[in-house]
Amino acid sequence: MMKTSKNKLLPYPVILVATRGDEEAMQKVFRHYAGYIRTLATRPFYDENGNRHFVVDETICRELENQLAKVIIEKFRVTPDE
Repeated sequence: MMKTSKNKLLPYPVILVATRGDEEAMQKVFRHYAGYIRTLATRPFYDENGNRHFVVDETICRELENQLAKVIIEKFRVTPDE
């Protein structure tokens, strides 16, 4: 998994194409937010000895990606600079 700088933004053309539902652009958005999504999807897990471990719930990751895609396509609007 590629790490991105905290302050690095997605390029405008990628955002623009993602709002049109382009699969490749959407994958770039998912990769950009992968660390954040995995952090949100991390849950405590207790083993048979009662030790706590943290695991990433992949089902939650997919659901968060689905919600992100929905918001990008349905709600995000890109307006040209005036």
